[in-house]
Formats: sequence, C-alpha cells, structure tokens
Amino acid sequence: MTEPLPAGSTVGILGGGQLGRMLAVAAARLGYKTHIFEPGAAPAADVAHAWTQAGYGDLDALKTFAEACDVITFEFENIPADALDVLSATTPLYPDRRALEVSQDRLIEKSFLRDLGLQTASFAPLTSDIQADLKVTGVPAILKTRRFGYDGKGQARVMQADEADAAVASLEGASAIAEGFVDFSKEISVIAARGQDGSISAYDPGENVHEDGILSTTTLPAQIAPPLRTDAVLMASQILNALDYVGVLGVELFVTPAGLVVNEIAPRVHNSGHWTQAGCAVDQFEQHIRAVTGWPLGDGSRHANVVMENLIGEDVDRAAALAGEPGVQIHLYGKAETRPGRKMGHINRVTGAA
Repeated sequence: MTEPLPAGSTVGILGGGQLGRMLAVAAARLGYKTHIFEPGAAPAADVAHAWTQAGYGDLDALKTFAEACDVITFEFENIPADALDVLSATTPLYPDRRALEVSQDRLIEKSFLRDLGLQTASFAPLTSDIQADLKVTGVPAILKTRRFGYDGKGQARVMQADEADAAVASLEGASAIAEGFVDFSKEISVIAARGQDGSISAYDPGENVHEDGILSTTTLPAQIAPPLRTDAVLMASQILNALDYVGVLGVELFVTPAGLVVNEIAPRVHNSGHWTQAGCAVDQFEQHIRAVTGWPLGDGSRHANVVMENLIGEDVDRAAALAGEPGVQIHLYGKAETRPGRKMGHINRVTGAA
C-alpha cells in the first residue's frame, strides 16, 4: 500500500472556487494544510493555509507555489499546458496531464471515449462547410466550443439546417465541434475515484435535472434499472483505468433505449457529487484528497436517499429558511457577489434511509 503523505503536509489546489473550498475543508479533516493558486477572487482561500494570487502565465509564481506544496491537484480543468509542465517538474500532480488534455478538448474527449468502445453522440469537428458537418451529426445538432465551455456557455443549437450559419457566427470563430442530439429519457452521472494503487471506489449514479444549461438538482437513487446502474459504474471504472487516473472523476451519461451514452467526463470533483456529503460516510471531496495523498479510498456506499439542490443567484436568499427544514444540510460558498446564473451554494436534503 502507498504510504499517505504525513500529517501537516501541504496540498496545492489550482483554482479558488467552491470546489477548491470544499476540498480544502476535507483536507483539513485529514490533517493537511492547503495552498490555493488562483488569479482572481478565491472563496477557497478563506479556509486555506495559504493563497498565491497570480496568473497561470506567471511561471515563476507557479514554480514557487509548486515548491511550497507536497502534492498538487485542481478544481477545474482549463489549465495551460505550460503551467502543468512547471508544476509537475517539481511536485506530484494528480490527476496527471493526460487526463487534463483529454478533458480540455471536446473533440479529443469524444474520440477517446469512442476508442474505448463507449457510445457517444454522433460528432464532427466544425469545418468551413457546416452543412457537410451536419450530414455527419444529423439535425437537430448542437455546436460546442472545443475548449472552455461550461454551464451551457459556448454552445449554440441548430434545430434546422438554415439556422446553422447563425449558430456558427455566435461562436465567434472559436474552434468547435458539432454533436447530434441524443434521444434520452434522463441524465445520470457517476462519481468514481481511483487511488495511487489502482483501487477504484464508485458512488451510486445520481439523476440530474438542468435548468437553462445549469445543474439544478441531483437525486439519489436515480430511477434506473439495476443493470444500467452496474453499466454506469463499469464505464466510469473503464475510463479511470484507461487514463491511469488518480483522484475523483465525474462521468455524465444519457439514458437511452439503446443503453447509456457518455455525454462528457470531468477530471475533478463534480457538482453532481455534492450529495455524497449527506449520503455517504466518505464524501467525494475527502475521497479525492485521500486519492491524491495516498490514503486508502473510502467506502462509496450510500446510507441515505438525498436530493441535492443548487442555490443559483438569488436562490441563496432562501438558505436561512431552508436550514429550518428537517433533513436539510446547507453549504454556502462565501462568494461576495450574487449574480444571475452564479452558483452561490447548495443544499442536501435527506429524504430517507437507503
């Protein structure tokens, strides 16, 4: 077994948002300090030991940060390759560069999944001949920037062929991919972890509902047949092993009449895994810290049925009232400004025993 990092070691976290904040809290429970690297506002720094406020192009700051850490991880995947090279030259980085390279680019990601034999939406890289691209994907289709899209951003729908040119123009020249629509009954996601020793622990699939392209709720248990639950966990395990991954990974899947279709992967703790804070003995944040610091992975078994609800924008004003309801666990992110579409916190509502 890998020897865990000694207590008092420092875990570096790239990114200072709510995921980094919850990772820092989990690290503290295991006796670790955390050091945040974030160029902008950093709610995570409020609960961390140190904060480097510098850009990802500042290679000297990156080097100094890496030398101050015993291991480095991240809360988001859009980190420049040059920065990764500087960091990993000094300090172990988990997950590693390959996982980031696959997930940073939607075309590379889709091709990787197809090469594993997993089912995805039909897709084609966007070329100068959009009508030819749509012959590959079919119509309706959705155009997505290959990099940097999240929460519905960087996307344009093509419901009929004559809408294609306007959809392309809306992407403002960004490199993009066209994807065919998938006829699905629901979306589920699996949160799974792989340790440094290759061991894997997966959580139950959750059932997701989105509003305006942003995750609204995740419900456990997902209303799916037991064989699909098994298939989802096996798919996540296959992806983890193929990437020689260390840490927590989120896999979003569509439930279709022909089985499960992989929508996308996220090489980090994931919004749809927040329910584990109320539903499992070891939540996704502690699980990730365990993996990257060499601890044994925790048991992913679910002991409760849970509904996770994001508090988006002014929804956060409901937090105090929600806190008075039975079975409700509150998580606020410490963000200074409330804006429409901004994730300000979430609640986990325990609805019964598993």
